Amino acid sequence: DESIGYAPLNIKADVVTISHDTPGHAHVAGVREWQFAITRPGEYEIGGVFIIATPIIDKKADGSRYNVVYTFDYGNLNVAHLGDLSHVPSQSSLEALGEVHVVMVPVGAGGALSAGQAAEVIGMLEPSIVIPMHYQTKHSLLDLAPVDKFLTEMGVTNPTEVETLRVTVGSLQEQTQGVVLSYKI
Repeated sequence: DESIGYAPLNIKADVVTISHDTPGHAHVAGVREWQFAITRPGEYEIGGVFIIATPIIDKKADGSRYNVVYTFDYGNLNVAHLGDLSHVPSQSSLEALGEVHVVMVPVGAGGALSAGQAAEVIGMLEPSIVIPMHYQTKHSLLDLAPVDKFLTEMGVTNPTEVETLRVTVGSLQEQTQGVVLSYKI
């Protein structure tokens, strides 16, 4: 919601996934015309896309916190959204996600993965495309590290910055590519 510093959402979606119930991760009211909201672990098939919601318990100083990781299986293309993951899971936990071609990973700390932890997770997943999220921008009111810190950790000197990313199996490269999604405020 607006409490994190960005203008109100003005987006339309068929499916909304929620990693955990906080204003920055569960603002369903900001999405128009949604038909399905997935809020808990399980396996779902919507519109020919298989969505697997895997729970990962994050250990926090003030207790445990529930986080759901979502994998979207589009046939030959698998996309993972790591939610607000705050620790490096075991290799077996990540292997349970299956092959991941595209991953959206929190990189700015502030309760989620730090740049170094995110790079470690990427090393374990070995995706073709990495999309960083949950980092400091000039509009964010959250205390987060900038995306540059993660990109440096990954050795990415010239990330691709796009407003919209279209991915096909044929466009995937063997070497991991960093893609920064631009945003409008």
